[in-house]
Amino acid sequence: MPSHSVSTLWNELRAQALHALDAEPTLAALFQRAILDHPDFGCALAQRIGHALAESTEQSRTLTDRFAGIHQQAAALAEVACSDLQAIVSRDPAFDTALEVFLFSKGYLALQAYRVGHHLHERGERLLAMFIQARSNERLGIDINPASRIGSGIMLDHGTGIVIGETAVVGDDVSILQGVTLGGTGKEGGDRHPKVRSGVMIGAGAKILGNIEIGEGAKVGAGSIVLHPVAPHTTVVGNPARQVGTPRHARPALDMDQSFDGDR
Repeated sequence: MPSHSVSTLWNELRAQALHALDAEPTLAALFQRAILDHPDFGCALAQRIGHALAESTEQSRTLTDRFAGIHQQAAALAEVACSDLQAIVSRDPAFDTALEVFLFSKGYLALQAYRVGHHLHERGERLLAMFIQARSNERLGIDINPASRIGSGIMLDHGTGIVIGETAVVGDDVSILQGVTLGGTGKEGGDRHPKVRSGVMIGAGAKILGNIEIGEGAKVGAGSIVLHPVAPHTTVVGNPARQVGTPRHARPALDMDQSFDGDR
């Protein structure tokens, strides 16, 4: 999928919503509330996050207004959200359109909630940032610490059970499947979580623990337990994880090839 500007993607979403309004009138209220009632992408995304995390109708309105204000102040949030959405459309065959991702991908929704929380955390507004983390965990089953640092073009496939710790770093163009943990190894403080470089794919249920680096273009097989650094462009699998070859593609996250792959 080619790179889109935020305005281009927003126009595409509106066009798809208008078409969906005719095709599936049963969901007309959803299309209106989520897309058609809003002036821009940032406001629509703020409503999706606020509605998903709120504990009441009143709080939904309050959160939506707060998040919309944040999006107005920080245009980069919409830009990276656009990149994430395009990543899912291009990598996940379960979604055919940007509208489907925007409405129904909880991995996408949790990631955008994290991004608002991270922005708040960076400004020292810890309580609301932690509220976003806690409610995302409770409502969406995805736990991302707002202090972690996550790049653009990210896909959280399915999303359920993903945990990303406080000092974790995730580079650009990374794909993470359900049940993945980027965690610490104990009660130590400081920099204690993994550093996942760009283009990495992490298979379902993998646990990557400690302040270790997963090199650019590496692939971590499903169910693996990774306790040591992984070299760039290397495939590891197992418990404990061991090298079994090199990925067929320079950036496995983009191709989503989850088969075991021998040497090139």
